[in-house]
Amino acid sequence: MSDKLVLVLNCGSSSLKFAIIDAQTGDEQISGLAECFGLEDSRIKWKFNGGKNEAKLGAFTAHREAVEFIVNNILGAQPQLAAQIKAIGHRIVHGGEKFTRSVIITPEVIQGIEDCASLAPLHNPAHLIGIRAAIASFPALPQVAVFDTAFHQSMPEKAYVYALPYKLYREHGIRRYGMHGTSHLFVSREAAKVLGKELADTNVICAHLGNGASVTAIKGGKSVDTSMGLTPLEGLVMGTRCGDIDPSIIFHLVKQLGYTLDEVNNLLNKQSGLLGISELTNDCRGIEEGYQDGHKGATLALDIFCYRLAKYIASYTVPLGRLDAVIFTGGIGENSDLIREKVLNLLEIFNFEVDDTLNKAARFGQEGIITKPGSPVAMVIPTNEEWVIAEDAMKLVTAK
Repeated sequence: MSDKLVLVLNCGSSSLKFAIIDAQTGDEQISGLAECFGLEDSRIKWKFNGGKNEAKLGAFTAHREAVEFIVNNILGAQPQLAAQIKAIGHRIVHGGEKFTRSVIITPEVIQGIEDCASLAPLHNPAHLIGIRAAIASFPALPQVAVFDTAFHQSMPEKAYVYALPYKLYREHGIRRYGMHGTSHLFVSREAAKVLGKELADTNVICAHLGNGASVTAIKGGKSVDTSMGLTPLEGLVMGTRCGDIDPSIIFHLVKQLGYTLDEVNNLLNKQSGLLGISELTNDCRGIEEGYQDGHKGATLALDIFCYRLAKYIASYTVPLGRLDAVIFTGGIGENSDLIREKVLNLLEIFNFEVDDTLNKAARFGQEGIITKPGSPVAMVIPTNEEWVIAEDAMKLVTAK
C-alpha cells in the first residue's frame, strides 16, 4: 500500500469530482463523480478495483452531504485505504495575483479564495463549500489548494495587462489571469518527454478543449500567454460561453434591446458558444453529429469553433519564436479527431500534415503524435490535473 495517497476534490457549482491518487505514480485507487445537486436525480458514481458503483443521493444533497457519503459509505468500506490518505488536495479555479503557487489551506487562504470569488463566480464559491466540507470530515488531515491561475503568473506584463487605464490594474487587479493552468502544466511536461527534450528547451502551444476551452503558449515550460482573461469567459468559443466579442455588444444589448446586466451575464456565459450558434446543444458530440447530418447551425458552430481556435494557435507562435508542437487535450481535444483535423488543415501556412490513422487512433485515453513524419508536430495528450494536484499536495505536506 502506498504512503503517498491524496484525496483530490474538484467542486463545481452542482457537482463534485473526486479521486484518491498515488502522488508518486499517478495511479488512481478510487475515482468518481457526485452530480445534479439539489435535484431529484442527484447521484454519485465511482470506480474501485475496476468495478463501477452508483448510488442515489437525494434531492437535498449538496457538497457537504456528498463529502460525507464519500467518507462514510465509500471510504468507510475501505478502512485500510482511508488510513493511507495523507492530505486533501482541492482544485481552485481563481487565485488572482495573491496565489502564485499551491498552498496549505489556512483561514487566511480561505479568505483569499473568497476575495477572488467575483472573478470566478461559478467556481470559487463552490470550491469554498467543498473546502469547508472536507475540513469538517477530515479535521486531522492537511488541506491543500492548487490554483488554475498559478501557472500563468509567469506571463510578462505585455501579455496580461489590458489596454485600459492602468490604475484599474494597479488598484483593482483587472488583468488577464488565465485558467486551466494545472492542465497546461501537466501536458507540457508530458509533451517534452514525447519530444525527447528538456522542458526548459520546449516551446509548445496547448489547446485545452472542453465545455470550457483555452489555448496557452508555453515557452521553456512557462506560460507566456493564454486566451482566458480576467474570468473564464474570454478567448475561444466554448460550450455555452461566447469567448471574444466586441465589448460594445453589451451596451447595445442593455441600451437598445432592454437586457438587464444579469440577463447579459447569463446570455454570455450560459446561452452562447456552441449552444447559441447551433441552437441545438452545447455538447460537442451532438454538434459533430449535427455536422455529419448536415444541420446548418451545428455546421456553423463547428466551423466557428475551429476557425477561432486555429487563429489563436497561429497568433501564439509570436511569443514562442519557435514551435516544437501543438498539443490537444481536454474532453474535446482528446476525443475529436474531426476537430483536430479541421484545425490543423486551417493552419496550412505551417504545413501540418495529419496522419489519418494516427489521428483516429489517438482517442478515448490514447495519446501520441498525429502528424506525418517530416510534418510540424501535433499531438494528443490526455490531461491529468488530479495527478498534479496530488503531487503538489504531497510536496507541501512532506515539506512541513
